[in-house]
Amino acid sequence: MASAITAERIADLIKQAPVGLVGLTVQQERLRADARREVAEHVYSALYRPMDVEAGQLRLPL
Repeated sequence: MASAITAERIADLIKQAPVGLVGLTVQQERLRADARREVAEHVYSALYRPMDVEAGQLRLPL
C-alpha cells in the first residue's frame, strides 16, 4: 500500500535525493538545473513506483 503524498513526505524525499541540496546552490545555472532535475526524478519515482513490487521482479502483462 502506498503512503499518502504529504508535504512532509516530499521534504523527506528531497532530503534523501542522491544529489542532495548542495547541487541546488552551486553558482553555475547548468549544474543547478541538473540538480533540480535529479531531485525531481528521485521524488517522482519514490512517489509513483509500486511499493509492493520487488526491484528485481518483472511485471506480467495482463
